[in-house]
Amino acid sequence: MLAAALSLALAACGEEAQLPIEAGQGPDPVLPPPSPSLIPTVRIAEAVGWPEGAAPTPAEGLAVSEFAGDLRHPRWLYLLPNGDVLVAESNAPERPGDSGGLRGWITGLVMGYAGAGGPSADRITLLRDADGDGVPETRSVFLDGLRSPFGMVLVGDDLYVANTDALVRFPYEPGQTAIEAEGETLVPLPAGPINRHWTRNVVAGPAGEALYVTVGSNSNVAENGMTAERGRAAIWRVDRDTGEHRIFASGLRNPNGLAWHPGTGVLWTVVNERDELGSDLVPDYLTSVRDGGFYGWPYSYFGDHVDERVEPQDPELVAQAIVPDYALGAHVAALGLAFAGTADVLAPRFAEGAFVGMHGSWNRDPRSGYKVAFVPFADGRPTDAKPLDVLTGFLDEAADEARGRPVGVAFDGRGGLLVADDVGNKVWRVTAAPAPGAAPGLAPDQ
Repeated sequence: MLAAALSLALAACGEEAQLPIEAGQGPDPVLPPPSPSLIPTVRIAEAVGWPEGAAPTPAEGLAVSEFAGDLRHPRWLYLLPNGDVLVAESNAPERPGDSGGLRGWITGLVMGYAGAGGPSADRITLLRDADGDGVPETRSVFLDGLRSPFGMVLVGDDLYVANTDALVRFPYEPGQTAIEAEGETLVPLPAGPINRHWTRNVVAGPAGEALYVTVGSNSNVAENGMTAERGRAAIWRVDRDTGEHRIFASGLRNPNGLAWHPGTGVLWTVVNERDELGSDLVPDYLTSVRDGGFYGWPYSYFGDHVDERVEPQDPELVAQAIVPDYALGAHVAALGLAFAGTADVLAPRFAEGAFVGMHGSWNRDPRSGYKVAFVPFADGRPTDAKPLDVLTGFLDEAADEARGRPVGVAFDGRGGLLVADDVGNKVWRVTAAPAPGAAPGLAPDQ
């Protein structure tokens, strides 16, 4: 009740969006003047979970079913070569340096209200759907005792897990349902007592010799100084054998989803941009990632749009800032990313492009995100089209309560798109709508 009252009180002090969410989407978004305020806009949807028998709403021509339930804050998904699905059940680690003062107290209340409170399960669960009916018949704790795990990737016989404070390697044998061996730290990752943007994702390079790891910023706009941001707001390139690493791309406030475009082999990421400049700023984005590229944070956004809150400025870096490829809308909290492949076509309009899990806003009135969306591509690049809804209904009809919040998205190898829902504590499966008389949960080719 206290958190609800606080959210309402803070919302009454904030401003409202002057533009529709669509204005901040696409390759050329509208970027109005900043509208900062002493008390930021806070519009939190209370986390309530799904009523019995309820589910998200799929786009026309699609169907959705529950793939797994009764999970503990499922955040990220990974498909093993044999079809097993790994689910990282994870929440923020303890962060004693981020809990002091009025802002820290408010942040703690709001996070709990939004469903992000409570201890982390710190585990990875394995789900096996051997008969392909869309319902796993095997479920086991695959790895336990981790540290706020998120990204996972298998290279050869090595499974890499991106904990919040280290990239850890485990031996893997095909078909095993649990790993008992101790993990080996390949490289420590920035963490510490504040540790904002604690999630770490990892993907392997095309040849498998390198790993690419996301490390979000330690603040909104470097308000704790740039020393606290060392190695952060970046994507690292890590040598898989030695652990030697370097910054591959920087100025990325909070990158999460990483994926290689299937046609061009280019690395793409989705990024959460900065807060507290108003409901219409700044759009989160999807962008290709250049080796050595700088994307603006904290000094500027969307190229050379300077953030006057940051002092001292760095005009030389601002002049180098790369404009992201595609804006997803202000404060949608883009996290998950998966490209459509030849075997993953849900419908013709989703044949080429990127699926994005949008966790949902807290700093926008009205709320944005809380959906899975699709960004159409052509010739390896986003088109001018606006994102298409894939899975909605995570908010109730009044948009005040969150039944769920989508995070990671991944294809299951059978034509289904899996969606981790960390408020609903479920994994959903989206497929093409079955033909009349077909068994539920099956893709059309099964």
